[in-house]
Amino acid sequence: MTEARHQRVLRGPLLSFLNDPGEGDSPEPGSVLHLDDGALWLDGGHIRAIGHYHELAPHLTEGIDVVDYSGKLMMPGFIDSHVHYVQLDIMASYGRQLLDWLNEYTFPEECRFAQRAHAENVAEAFLDEQLRVGTTTAQVFCTSHPVSVDTFFAAAHQRGLRMLAGKVLMDRNAPEDLTDTVLDGIRDSERLISDWHGKDRLGYTLTPRFAPTSTPEQLDATGAILRNAPDLHLQTHLSENSGEIAWVSELFPDCPDYLGVYERYGLVGPRSTFAHGIHLTQEMRSRLAAAGANIAFCPTSNLFLGSGLFDRLACREAGLNTSLASDVGGGTDLSGLATLKAAYQVGQLLGQPLTAWQGFYRLTLGNARALHLDAHIGSLREGGDADIVILDPQATPLLARRSARTRSLAEQLFALMILGDDRSVYATWANGECVHHRDTAPH
Repeated sequence: MTEARHQRVLRGPLLSFLNDPGEGDSPEPGSVLHLDDGALWLDGGHIRAIGHYHELAPHLTEGIDVVDYSGKLMMPGFIDSHVHYVQLDIMASYGRQLLDWLNEYTFPEECRFAQRAHAENVAEAFLDEQLRVGTTTAQVFCTSHPVSVDTFFAAAHQRGLRMLAGKVLMDRNAPEDLTDTVLDGIRDSERLISDWHGKDRLGYTLTPRFAPTSTPEQLDATGAILRNAPDLHLQTHLSENSGEIAWVSELFPDCPDYLGVYERYGLVGPRSTFAHGIHLTQEMRSRLAAAGANIAFCPTSNLFLGSGLFDRLACREAGLNTSLASDVGGGTDLSGLATLKAAYQVGQLLGQPLTAWQGFYRLTLGNARALHLDAHIGSLREGGDADIVILDPQATPLLARRSARTRSLAEQLFALMILGDDRSVYATWANGECVHHRDTAPH
């Protein structure tokens, strides 16, 4: 895709993280960039310059459009580290426990993605929703059908988005219409990698669903691909549900624990994302941290399916990266703001409340770092990708009333985190183009 070298300036308050702000009520010194009247000079799909508007204005080329976002808040586009696009249409399906929910809702739904027309329709609807809630990058599960991956990548590429995705690998313990074989799964993955990995802003993530639906042979073959192509990502599930953990123990009796299955087959590395990771020992967290992997914390899903409460601070103590994710359809909302709200509530139940500083860091630079994408996204900086979300503190009457009473940026961010929703996303920019605007979006 050829970048249009269209230059624009976005003007308004801006916030970006330079580093982890820590867990305190005030961010660590030097971790936050906040400008009351900032400017982002966009040149094609990148940020050419960033600074105070009055300092940047004299250097602007004549005729550059200035888009005024006064009264709003410009931030890096949100990042979702774990989401099943193919489960969009089964959101809000009556909440069973994980394994029942997979069999009753997920597997029948995923069978539909053998049909290209259906996959195309859902991919477009999913990306519309992502952009409407300010998410510009996600790490995405497709299904075991290669067409589900092709259609997703094609739709993301046409929109100029930075996305990670992969074909689900599962060769047992699932409906026949969803299972592949070791050989077919690897052939499909290698073809998809060749077609899509590194194409403009797209990247491939190897995707064994979870240990129970892959034979040892399939997991071993997946590990071989990862060893030969360390720039690939890997995503799967880990220790979400007690029934799942017991099942893994039965299927892999020679492994010391659930994590040990993935370790045995070479799937635990710096680009590996393990969704959920609720029921882990501190020793397992330390092993994940030593490998440089990350756990995708999916609070709305963990609550909806009754899976458990994720101990974020135990991960931090072990030095283990955590990222934030919607999961969907086990989750209840694609919105990063909804994810933050639920993460705060989970934290409260564990006596570890999530500050707005830490929450928005995780949703932007923290997630980018966990996915090794921070060279491109996650912060507003010169040379970075022009992926930006514009938040509106006046989006709803209630949020406007609360915002009027805030006395600091921290209070304003917390109000957005708890009272904000999709209406709070005024606009979304991706690759230097406005791809969603609340006041012109179809209803």
